[in-house]
Amino acid sequence: MRAVPTGVAVLVTSAVLTLTTALVPAAATPAAEDHAMGSQIAKHEGNRDQRVVIDTDPGARAVVYGIDVSSHQGNVDWAHWWGQGKRFAYVKATESTTYRNPYFAQQYNGSYRVGMIRGAYHFALPDRSSGAAQADHFVDNGGGWSRDGKTLPGALDMEYNPYGSTCYGLSKASMVEWVKAFSDRYHGRTGRWPVIYTSTSWWNQCAAGDFSSTNPLWVARYSPSVGTLPHAWAYHTIWQYSSSPIDQNAFNGSHDRLQALANNT
Repeated sequence: MRAVPTGVAVLVTSAVLTLTTALVPAAATPAAEDHAMGSQIAKHEGNRDQRVVIDTDPGARAVVYGIDVSSHQGNVDWAHWWGQGKRFAYVKATESTTYRNPYFAQQYNGSYRVGMIRGAYHFALPDRSSGAAQADHFVDNGGGWSRDGKTLPGALDMEYNPYGSTCYGLSKASMVEWVKAFSDRYHGRTGRWPVIYTSTSWWNQCAAGDFSSTNPLWVARYSPSVGTLPHAWAYHTIWQYSSSPIDQNAFNGSHDRLQALANNT
């Protein structure tokens, strides 16, 4: 089973490792635009706090376990999660074009220092601004990529609208155009195609575009099996299967394939 799409790598140096706590606001109160990955999927599709026995894809040679975090976790004890067997992490960097995770530096750099392969994610609000503008905000605030063997491509979080209509008032065609604009701008700036995080229900209702030849799939389903995948994807790269006691993920492949995803090889 192929777990990582292939492509031509373009080296883009990321400045995220130079982020310091001086960039972190003192206030710890969550901002209005501070939605955790999967929070809206849980709201619409069921309890995300259930514990499951993971039923991995039988075609995969192995799985690698990881977590994702946002400002809701504050300063993360990365040594603890390493001890729990987590070997990769995704950290929320941005939302729309106005929000930055105040704990990003501690979470992103801390996961790196403990030995995890890590990446950043962006929570999309497609009715607020263009896909290209949100991709720029993401890259400019921690969502870049560098070929250091420890940095995963950025992830685009596409899920239910926290503020109104499920599909943000966009038609399927318009939503696909928005995702393509984000994806193209991200690729243009980093040389990588972003991972697309979504649920099968939301994607098939609101987008249903075919990004399977370029963008790895990160599917959310809080159930004992990964289930039916969103439109056109034949396999998943990451599965978010639970959030108990934190968002839990399984990479669909062995550790060397996770490293290949980081290196774009």
